[in-house]
Amino acid sequence: MVDLAEDLETTLWTAEQAAEAAQVKRNVVDNWRYRGKLEVAKRDHRGRPLYRAIDVVRAEKATRGRARRTYALA
Repeated sequence: MVDLAEDLETTLWTAEQAAEAAQVKRNVVDNWRYRGKLEVAKRDHRGRPLYRAIDVVRAEKATRGRARRTYALA
């Protein structure tokens, strides 16, 4: 489980941790990166991307804000 009480400015998350925190699937985090909504802050010792927690929160907020969908009542 991701601890959201941490300092979001300095905390780095893997894509899996970012997805868990944003309550999305892992591929959504990759899509944010490919679309330029989320930047890689650093790479771990295996070369996997790490993301600043605050950037993940901002990408998630922006995505949910743009997705204001309305559904017709049945």
